[in-house]
Amino acid sequence: MELTHFNTEGRARMVDVSEKPATLRSATAVATVTLNAATYALVKEGRMKKGDVLAVSQVAGIMGAKRTHDLIPMCHPLALTGVDLSFETDDEKHVIRIAATARCKGETGVEMEALTAAGIAALTIYDMCKAVQRDIVISDIHLLEKHGGKSGDFYWEDRDNG
Repeated sequence: MELTHFNTEGRARMVDVSEKPATLRSATAVATVTLNAATYALVKEGRMKKGDVLAVSQVAGIMGAKRTHDLIPMCHPLALTGVDLSFETDDEKHVIRIAATARCKGETGVEMEALTAAGIAALTIYDMCKAVQRDIVISDIHLLEKHGGKSGDFYWEDRDNG
């Protein structure tokens, strides 16, 4: 497999995608945040002193997706056509599962934008909750699925059950 992010001198370069056709592309990434029971209750009940944790986290995730090219050195700036985040809560395990989807019409995929959105949303939850709990766990950040582009579709296989 050819290394595409190196020039003929062996130095880093941004891949030229100008010859690739613009196609509709989408990607969804997930992240998990595990809290203790007391912190989880504060989040669910909207009683965290810094405000509505999930609402702020959602906006932060969208902002993160839009700034991915500023954070990841070889990412292209993309004209995102949509970014959406959703949150699934697990009252028994005190877990918040974040799903972030990014879309664009372009020459390169949006996997990094979706991953950044999920990660930034998780970090925002940590930031907003750290005053009451320091041992918050952010885990399991990964690409769930992607569509479009030359490499085709990708779906995460559940490694625990497969």
